[in-house]
This record gives sequence, C-alpha cells and structure tokens, in this order.
Amino acid sequence: MERVKTGISGLDQLIQGGIPKGSNVLISGGTGTGKTIFTTQYLYNGASQYNEAGLFVTLEGSVRDISWNMESFQWDIKKLQDEGLFNIYRLNLGYIKNKDLTENRIDEQLREIEKRVEEIKAKRLVVDSTTVFGAYIDASILRTTLFQFCDRLKAFGCTTLLTAETKPKKSVFSAYGVEEFVADGVIALYFTPPNRSIFIRKMRGSDHSKNIHPANITAEGFVINAKDNVLWDAVQ
Repeated sequence: MERVKTGISGLDQLIQGGIPKGSNVLISGGTGTGKTIFTTQYLYNGASQYNEAGLFVTLEGSVRDISWNMESFQWDIKKLQDEGLFNIYRLNLGYIKNKDLTENRIDEQLREIEKRVEEIKAKRLVVDSTTVFGAYIDASILRTTLFQFCDRLKAFGCTTLLTAETKPKKSVFSAYGVEEFVADGVIALYFTPPNRSIFIRKMRGSDHSKNIHPANITAEGFVINAKDNVLWDAVQ
C-alpha cells in the first residue's frame, strides 16, 4: 500500500510509515488540542519536504488568521504560495434543510475545491471543520451528506485530513457521532493541562499503534513521542 508521509515528528512510525494514499482521516479533539496546527503542519511538510502541493479549506476561519498562525512557527507560507505549493480556500455554505438544495450547494462548493486542487495540482487536502459543516446541514441528512462529501473528495486524488471539534471526553471522537464512521482513519488529540497526547483510534489498512502517546507543541510544530505511552486513565 502506498503511503503519504505526514512529516510530523513521531507520527509516521506509528502508522506504518504514513497515511494510506487517497484516504480521508479525521483529526478530532477539544479546544486547544492543536488540530489546526497539526493539519497545517501536514500541508506545510508536504510542500516543503516532499514537494507536494496542499490546499487548506476552511468553513469559518479567516484566511489571514490561518496564514498568521502558520507564520508563527517560522513557516515561510508566502514562498510556498508563490511557488504554487500551498493555498487556502474559504468554503461558502449557508444553512439548508432541503435535501435537493443541500446537494446542489455542496456540489457547487466541491467544484470550487476541485478547481483549486487542479490549479496547484494538490496532493494534500485539509477540510476544517466537519463540525461547522454539520451545523449547516439538517441532522436527518447529515450522515449521508457527509459520506457523499468525503467520497467526492477522494475523487480529487488527494490524501485528506478533516478536523472535528469534540467535548473534552476521551471516548468522544466527533461532534455528531457520525464523522468517525465516515472517515477511513481517526486520530484523536488530547490536552489535559499541562500534558498533550495522541491516540490513533483507527487507520484502515494499517497495523497502527494501539497506545496513547505523549505529544507536545514546540517552535517547530506538533511533536509526538512515539517511544513512550500514556495511561488511558490519565486522559480526560
């Protein structure tokens, strides 16, 4: 199986060398766990280390704020943008209850994403976040709509990370309880001050680590200590 290296220190060795190419992986966690840092680092590493272009799709974040956040780690985003290796797109959705209107609106936005993927020949994609995505869609059609959305993303030929905001509970992996079933993989991030940790809940096609590992956010970004474990009871 071909794999995509994340370049995040300590992570790839826990998932047999990288994320299965073409899959959709959910990055879940509560406030302050580092989801945005984790996902933007995935794109930055892809562009700077592996010459793979990446697209960051946000549903609520400011494009300027995302750029500033990345630059705070001394990541030269402007250089990558000038070289056509990185771009940010703000997804435009409005709350829609009718199924047909939902499908039409999402189809429009997927075509915009595809256009931007093709423009930079992106191999890596981030969608932030499925939680906000779900807020625009009636609960009765959320699971089906999210599945169709993720299925269409796969057609773009990218390896995708999708974020999910959760309550600070170790056994909760999404906001609506359906996202983790739609995704091919789930990586949970935890922050029990002052300690951070990471747990790979699932990764299809991979003999991944079944342990919780300590993590940290440094000047270089997200760092995982793959050699040490954290007791499950220590996570909240």
